[in-house]
Amino acid sequence: MKIIKQPGNYSYAFNRYLEPIACVHTGEEVEIYTEDTFKGRIAKEDVLPETALKNVTELNPQTGPIYIEGAKPGDCLAVHILEITPTRDWGVSCIQKPLGGLSPNKYTRMLNPPLEEKTWIYHRDEEGNYIRDEHLRFPYEPFLGTISTASALEVISSLTPYELGGNMDVPDVCPGNIVYLPVEVEGGYFFTGDVHAKQGQGELCGTAIEIAAKVRLRFELIKGKKICWPRIESPTELMVVGSAKPMEDAARIAYAELIAWMGEYGWDAMEAYEALSIDGKLYCANMVDTVYSMVAKVSKKLAQR
Repeated sequence: MKIIKQPGNYSYAFNRYLEPIACVHTGEEVEIYTEDTFKGRIAKEDVLPETALKNVTELNPQTGPIYIEGAKPGDCLAVHILEITPTRDWGVSCIQKPLGGLSPNKYTRMLNPPLEEKTWIYHRDEEGNYIRDEHLRFPYEPFLGTISTASALEVISSLTPYELGGNMDVPDVCPGNIVYLPVEVEGGYFFTGDVHAKQGQGELCGTAIEIAAKVRLRFELIKGKKICWPRIESPTELMVVGSAKPMEDAARIAYAELIAWMGEYGWDAMEAYEALSIDGKLYCANMVDTVYSMVAKVSKKLAQR
């Protein structure tokens, strides 16, 4: 198994112009080491984000880019998420001034100031639960907050979810599932990081339980299969992620792309539209990033008729 660690500075963007840190062949299993969103700089509850970080651009360090041998524009990269293992016995969650679903920022202007910052440290017990006190005790349900290929032209902030993946904060990007990403550049230029031990839908205050981790993945290429937005396959469901503002546009993207995926199984678009109205599912992955991410779902039993 190939072990991949960031050899120098982490990237804070999904950037095709960087030198790849590793080359991976399809079918090869890799173990990728990631840092938490604060790069390990907030390990105590008396440390606040505004003192630990120079600015918001120091959030979400990415391991990558990783060059996928044989990937060409117009292909689809299938990422099998096999295992996520913490590399520390603690995780961190914070309220920080530029972020949060119920706090003003430069995009959501209000007259009141941002909420005061606060830090919570969670310790991992022998059963794997993350605990702060008797009330704040949560099971380990890990996933990759950021997973992405690189844009052919743009350098995208690692805080941003977009059509190639990015900072989607989708809990279904978890072990046992497959994430399908569009490929726009030769080699794909894959990035990942921002692992969460546990997160609620919406990531309301802007952080989950943020951890450093090693992630075991396997890559496959679907040659010549062009998709427009990230797809996720679980043992029982098909899902599409849409990211936009306002949130209803993200939902529209997710559902429209899910109808397109159902079309690959023989569905007429209007029949799929009607079926999702009856048995589709929709949830908010994040309502705190530069744009919001929504996930549309359908059961495989219905979709793969």
